[in-house]
Amino acid sequence: MATDLTAAQTTVRSDVASIQRRTMRLLFSTQIIGGIGVTIGIAVGALLADRIAGTAVAGVAQSAGVVGAALLAVPVTRIMARHGRRPGLVLAYAVGAVGGVLVVLAAATRSVPLLFLGMLLFGGGTAANLQARYTAVDLAEPARRGRQLSLIVWATTIGAVAAPNFAALADRVTTGWGLPPLAGPFAFSAVAFVLAAVVLLGLLRPDPLLTARRLAAADAPAADRPPAADATASAVAAETPAAAGPAPAAAPLGVRAPRGAGMRLAWSVVRGQPAARLGIAAVAVGHLVMVAVMAMTPVRLGESHADADVLRLVGIVLSLHIAGMYAFSPVVGWLTDRLGRRAVILGGVGLLLAACAVAGTAGHHTPRLSVGLVLLGLGWSGTMVAGSTLLSESVSAGVRPSVQGLSDLIMGLAGAGAAVASGFVMQFAGYPVLTLLAAVATAPLVALALRPVPTGAPDEEG
Repeated sequence: MATDLTAAQTTVRSDVASIQRRTMRLLFSTQIIGGIGVTIGIAVGALLADRIAGTAVAGVAQSAGVVGAALLAVPVTRIMARHGRRPGLVLAYAVGAVGGVLVVLAAATRSVPLLFLGMLLFGGGTAANLQARYTAVDLAEPARRGRQLSLIVWATTIGAVAAPNFAALADRVTTGWGLPPLAGPFAFSAVAFVLAAVVLLGLLRPDPLLTARRLAAADAPAADRPPAADATASAVAAETPAAAGPAPAAAPLGVRAPRGAGMRLAWSVVRGQPAARLGIAAVAVGHLVMVAVMAMTPVRLGESHADADVLRLVGIVLSLHIAGMYAFSPVVGWLTDRLGRRAVILGGVGLLLAACAVAGTAGHHTPRLSVGLVLLGLGWSGTMVAGSTLLSESVSAGVRPSVQGLSDLIMGLAGAGAAVASGFVMQFAGYPVLTLLAAVATAPLVALALRPVPTGAPDEEG
């Protein structure tokens, strides 16, 4: 029996590299498809909400998608904790598709409540794209975790660049079918989400998270394994494509996610793990600062340029900002693996502070403001990639999805809160004060990153 288990463990380890390569190719492809769907909605969502509900609530409707992505992280990660990555990702994309359909119906009926509900569910696409970056880390080698996570983040760049062209095409085509203007892009988004869900449902086999748990059980000392761990089964063989090689051994019972592995358990795990706290703080604070400054930049441009030029300038500046966020993420991932997670987090904070300084003192000088927004995107990339990598490797596979879901929930709520608060600060104090407050918000993260880690606590070096 022990010999059979050892042979099965050897098979798992020899095949992990091919499973990881297959997983990365699949995630990269679906991230492009899902990224197109998400970005199309972001591109026209505010305009559609303005036509249906009026300018006063257009921003709130747009924020509904952010809140929806944050809230959906809770059930999605609970499913992942019990059943693996595949059903969670499929559910998130399916919910996003339903949201896209509801937005189309809202445009046709001019129903404001239906619009808000649709935008809330549309956040499922964002939730799936965010969770995909964690899926890339499940089977990654420790020395390559940052790079492989960053590649999935980078794939979003392709979708973000292509989406505006698809939005215009979808609007022209669907208007000829009788759909209201600006509704067609959301119909296109729904199709993209369904396509991503179908691809993942059929091809994400074996599940990387479940495989990682089997490996963790195989590495445990024999005395620590439950009796059931000495038996193997053929359940995974049925879902392993021939191209992926031999099937991994079945998961020992002791490696399943603990019951109740939800937000409460995730919070208790994070409270007791300094590295996990730093990872969550890096992701949340970086996102908060980025959203607060980025959200009011179009308003800042509108203060110094004529209406005829504002949209063109906003497009250029935000495109440069998005390039800063995603285009250099592979480099950020390489630095994360080479220099360490904590060093890149601090570097990201430094870039965020530089961005606030440059953008806040740019006045009405648009080129300087553009430089500030590029730095803002680079700082976000540093905190996002390094923080997500550190968080993923700081907790065990059994609770990892729940902790990652908690991180996305906090990040989403931080971004939504920053978007709302930034409007009030902009109105009553101005853009320079907004960037100053955003810079001050990084202070707790700096203190946490510089704090010594207790001996024996898992960290990026462990």
